[in-house]
Amino acid sequence: MGMMDYWLVTTGPDNQPGINGAIMTRESQKITVNTIEVTSVNEFAKKITEAGGKTVTPKTAISGVGYFCYCVDTEGNAFGIMESNPKAG
Repeated sequence: MGMMDYWLVTTGPDNQPGINGAIMTRESQKITVNTIEVTSVNEFAKKITEAGGKTVTPKTAISGVGYFCYCVDTEGNAFGIMESNPKAG
């Protein structure tokens, strides 16, 4: 997989809850994928699989941002989990 257009979006100050995310080009799939901030990608990936969901990408470092992974729930809905860690990468 090569480079892709991907822009982080921040909706408010880091010290307040908010819905941050990203914008990327739409390829073949026309879906919205929500990403949830978690304290540990490893810990929550385990909880997801124990509850019947699946991880569909490996834990991936995003340099200077944190760790990320895509998952699907028991009904096939895709979502992401994101662990903030500025030392990632």
